Amino acid sequence: MPLYEHVFLARQDLAQAQVDTLAESATKIITDLGGKVIKTEAWGLRGLAYRIQKNRKAHYVMMDVDAPPAALAELERQTGLNEDVLRFMTIKVDAHEAGPSVMMRKNDRDRERGERGGRDDRGPRGGFGGDRGDRGDRGGFGGGDRDRAPRAEQEA
Repeated sequence: MPLYEHVFLARQDLAQAQVDTLAESATKIITDLGGKVIKTEAWGLRGLAYRIQKNRKAHYVMMDVDAPPAALAELERQTGLNEDVLRFMTIKVDAHEAGPSVMMRKNDRDRERGERGGRDDRGPRGGFGGDRGDRGDRGGFGGGDRDRAPRAEQEA
């Protein structure tokens, strides 16, 4: 059977339990029509790039699906009819990722960064202002030092 990734965005005012119910109903549709859901990941409440039906945020859910095309067509039909789903997208893939998706790894990395204090090796202003050992001595902050001839040549 073909492999798919199905992602849907649910309204921001839904509780997490309601979002889980939406994912379970999608799983039931797939399994009833002869397919199986390999993995379901709830990416959480995230900001949208632009407003969709007056929503600035949405609950993101991603599902790895192994199902016949007819099952996926029914899933997309049911998802499109559900008023709690803002957008959805299904893509066909050659193979599913092993382990957590990129979004889940990003959330873990952000969580670790928050525990360590946040700024890692960045300077006090948020940039990378640490040791610049790769540069030579640049001299002072004077204005025209570069255009002037060396001191020995000026005296001669």
